Amino acid sequence: MFKKLFGKKEEPVKTIQILAPLSGNAVNLASVPDPVFSEKMMGDGIAIEPSEGIVVSPVDGEIMQIFPTKHAVGIRAKNGAEILIHIGLETVSLKGEGFETHVQQGDSVTAGDKLVSFDMATISEKAKSTVTPIIITNTDQAVSLNLLTEGKVERGSTPILEVTFN
Repeated sequence: MFKKLFGKKEEPVKTIQILAPLSGNAVNLASVPDPVFSEKMMGDGIAIEPSEGIVVSPVDGEIMQIFPTKHAVGIRAKNGAEILIHIGLETVSLKGEGFETHVQQGDSVTAGDKLVSFDMATISEKAKSTVTPIIITNTDQAVSLNLLTEGKVERGSTPILEVTFN
């Protein structure tokens, strides 16, 4: 009883590290050949040129959205960050071809859980690019967003961004 009255309240997670959802080469958003991403119209973040066709959760959180075309996933992290992983550029036109999802909207995920697998050859051949933007879509609500790395990253283990919310 006294523990409930005087116990320390658990503070919500405010700052989190976002891990690389894909293995490959992390690049600045400015280098993405699509103005929606390079000009940060959807929010700030980073992009990864993938070396394999596996996307894992970059955080502990909840799947907010799996696009019907399976080319993009939205996740809400425990601190409120809303993360969009957009696999390739102009991949919506593939209508799901070459993509397989492993989660559904509403699922709870842990960093490293497999979200989507995709065929790199199909994307390379039929889409504009395989480069995959990772965007914090509610950047405008963030206190801070810091880029942690560029260059070689490993899915599920390399921290790529640090984001803080109130």
